[in-house]
Amino acid sequence: MIDRKEFTEELQLRETVRKAIKIIKNNRLRNRLTEGRNESRLREVIKSLLSEGQSAVASVAKHRNTGINALEDLLKNSNVLFVLETGYKSLTTDEAQRVSYRAHILAAVKKALAPEESRKGAGEDVEITEAIGIEISDKPEDDPDFIDIEDEKEVEVDEKDEFGLDGEDLTGRNRAFTDFGNIEKDILTAYDDLDNPEDIRLFEEYLIKNLALYFDKYETELDPNVEEPSEAAEATADLDDGADVDTEAPAFELEEVVSHLDIDDIIKNLL
Repeated sequence: MIDRKEFTEELQLRETVRKAIKIIKNNRLRNRLTEGRNESRLREVIKSLLSEGQSAVASVAKHRNTGINALEDLLKNSNVLFVLETGYKSLTTDEAQRVSYRAHILAAVKKALAPEESRKGAGEDVEITEAIGIEISDKPEDDPDFIDIEDEKEVEVDEKDEFGLDGEDLTGRNRAFTDFGNIEKDILTAYDDLDNPEDIRLFEEYLIKNLALYFDKYETELDPNVEEPSEAAEATADLDDGADVDTEAPAFELEEVVSHLDIDDIIKNLL
């Protein structure tokens, strides 16, 4: 007859073995899940790379208007946005500086994209139809038709003053003046390639709109008072309600028992 003590020890041993088996099964399952997640992530990366490759080909001309294509190329492949973002975000002393910067850049872009005739200062040819009469006087220079070839003293005009808008902050104006000088050529190069009136109109219209939107974006990124989304504030770590505390590693004696067992053989016999 089996002694009660031996019987109790046998039951404890069986219980210990069951726990060990459960731990091993859970570990194997966890490893399989990890491998599955890694494989899934790898698939996502590959799909993303393939998608990027396909979009790179498709993005060459994905708009129906040449003017919009030219604008997209300008914003993506030039330093226009980098220069404007750097300049705008450097003006942190006062919001008025950024407001001035924005106003001056938008006004300068609009002025630069005026019709080509206006930019080059070209005017209509004036046909001279009046007869020219010649009279001799004691002071030829008094004659209204006299052409004075002596250099007149020109009044020097400060380029920044000419660039500026009334009532706007001067620091913002000065930075806008410098930055616009660095991007004007890129803008005009893209613009001057266009000849179709509709392309020209849309390029100008959407360039102004996009720059205004980017300035809004830069201002939002500078604002230190942006509230954290409520969902993020209330988020807590997910707990597995079905977790079995028995799956935790038991005491040292359990590890000692497991090390002497043929686990695969035990699983086959008990399951």
